[in-house]
Amino acid sequence: MAVSYPSHDDYARINSEVLASDARIVSTFHMDDEQRAEVIRRAEVVIAWELPKEVPAGVLAAAPRLRFIQLLSAGVDAVDFSALPADLPVASNAGAYAGPMSEYVLAMTLSLAKRLPQHHAAMAAGRFDKWVPSQVLNGAICAILGFGGIGTATARLMKAFGARIHAVSRTGAASEPAEFVTTLAGLDGVLATADVLVISLPLTLGTRGLIGARELALMKPTAILVNVARAAIVDQQALYEHLLANPEFCAGIDTWWDEPIGDAPFSADYPFFGLPNLLGAPHNSSIVPGTMLTGARVAAENVRRYLRGEHVTGLVRRSEYVAVQ
Repeated sequence: MAVSYPSHDDYARINSEVLASDARIVSTFHMDDEQRAEVIRRAEVVIAWELPKEVPAGVLAAAPRLRFIQLLSAGVDAVDFSALPADLPVASNAGAYAGPMSEYVLAMTLSLAKRLPQHHAAMAAGRFDKWVPSQVLNGAICAILGFGGIGTATARLMKAFGARIHAVSRTGAASEPAEFVTTLAGLDGVLATADVLVISLPLTLGTRGLIGARELALMKPTAILVNVARAAIVDQQALYEHLLANPEFCAGIDTWWDEPIGDAPFSADYPFFGLPNLLGAPHNSSIVPGTMLTGARVAAENVRRYLRGEHVTGLVRRSEYVAVQ
């Protein structure tokens, strides 16, 4: 088994604890390209964080023994599935970071429901708007698009505040109790009733641009939109213009359309940060102490299930990412 992500001592310890009795583990991160390719050619399983950067697709396609790829990331939209063997299973780390991300959703929702960014901006400008009302979650409809690990964890927190859960899942079924569950076919009705809209869907061919001007217009003028999934699920221009035209509508955005790499400066394509009804965050909803180690353990446990012939979670549907020719 090849581990391509930076496997420092704590990560190596986790992989050893979980997998040592089932596999021979080889870390390839510090190898040169030739050494890494040779290890992967002999591997049955690869655990990776970012496939295009850590392991070129051509190396994976030329690995005759490779049977399974496990990603540390929950999102897989950066993977070039067209360059991988069609029958090679790939598993995302679905749900591995759901706990901290659901807390982030709740924090953003409460901040916007209580109009904290607006009050802060008003006071900074010398206004003391004591009697401007805020919203409550008790009795509010929280619509969750994507009812996997993040969505169900969010639902549990929202229900503790008395919110009513309307869920959109791939199958129209839900593992967490909800007042109403539908598929994307019922999206319009869900948008129209939502007081809070949480986006926790994967970015696929079918969800790219899912929320545009028409969909935003269906929503209540006082609704709150929180996106902790991928920015491209929402049309950027449409969201900016909707926030500008509807000052009571609020958005909490943790994921951006053009995110910088490393220490490069960040800038948005539209002046979102001039809007008092926008709360922005630097795509760090999952970043808490130990989060990466937790993710590594969840991924390793999924690999162990694969090696033992048990049920594997997070298997990616290739057809959702590769257009049919």
